[in-house]
Amino acid sequence: MKRNMEITKIAMGVLVLLLSAVSARSEYYSKTVPRVQLKEKVTNLHFFLFDILSGKKPSAVEVARSNITIGDQSATPFGSVYAVDDPLREGPDPESKVIGNARGLYVSASQGADLCLAMYIDYGFTTGPFNGSSLSVFSRNPVTERRREVAIVGGRGKFRMARGFAKLKTHYLNVSNGDAIIEYNVTVFHY
Repeated sequence: MKRNMEITKIAMGVLVLLLSAVSARSEYYSKTVPRVQLKEKVTNLHFFLFDILSGKKPSAVEVARSNITIGDQSATPFGSVYAVDDPLREGPDPESKVIGNARGLYVSASQGADLCLAMYIDYGFTTGPFNGSSLSVFSRNPVTERRREVAIVGGRGKFRMARGFAKLKTHYLNVSNGDAIIEYNVTVFHY
């Protein structure tokens, strides 16, 4: 029995040494190569986002609400989280051409009368020269300010490694139901 215990201890020691040798040989990267100098581009985009909370087929729906805002009369009370699939259109008319969609989340992040959203939204383009590409926004959006700015923090496709900003202007806002049409003037730097 004592001999079996000694053999077991030796086997465990050998196993520990083998496992540590395996992990010491593994690598978390493949190869570092010199960066090719890419020419940075600047692209300006102009479109309208339709954020509709009302009707039979809203494009933004509340998926969570804080229990402390029960009875709040605001269309977007503090602590409310919304899932978004808003159409992006060429113009402010609801019949204008759809050029993409904004998909993501926003949360009502202000306890005061100044409606402010914290948003993570991916603006994907489905037509034109940027078809299949998108821009990512992760920013504060002070909705009660008629003109405001949000940060572009990334992108994919033709907007890979994007950074920039979007100037927003409220074109239409229904304060009772939260429906809004927002004009976007975007400046994006990308490769």
